[in-house]
Amino acid sequence: DDIDVENVRRAFKKGNVNCPLWVARDGVEGLQMLGGNEYPKSRRLVIMDVNLPRKSGIEVLREMRADPNLRDTKVLILTSSDERVDKDNAQALGVSGYMIKPLDFTIFVEMLVSRLAYWAEFATAIDEAFSTRD
Repeated sequence: DDIDVENVRRAFKKGNVNCPLWVARDGVEGLQMLGGNEYPKSRRLVIMDVNLPRKSGIEVLREMRADPNLRDTKVLILTSSDERVDKDNAQALGVSGYMIKPLDFTIFVEMLVSRLAYWAEFATAIDEAFSTRD
């Protein structure tokens, strides 16, 4: 929702995360964005909620894992759902991380920025490893 998107934007700014953020308003639009050619495909991290309109985050993740072009995309679930079934389904589909949104904004920023920093470091290490190969 708009509040979550704004909180992510604020967290990016507060945490000095300098990367583009594209927003889809529901699961259907998200899959269309991911399948299109206007958004970069390399070093992509999808941040999504389990509770999306039109198509749930679990359904989106299931379709991503079935698509050879999206199968390896890193996905961070950022949700209020602490339901075991949601966590189990996300894990079974190879989610990269599952983060319960804390109510405190400062904690939210710290958690999100630390996860983004980890993925940025990971992506850079992978890029470097492949660029040094013969």
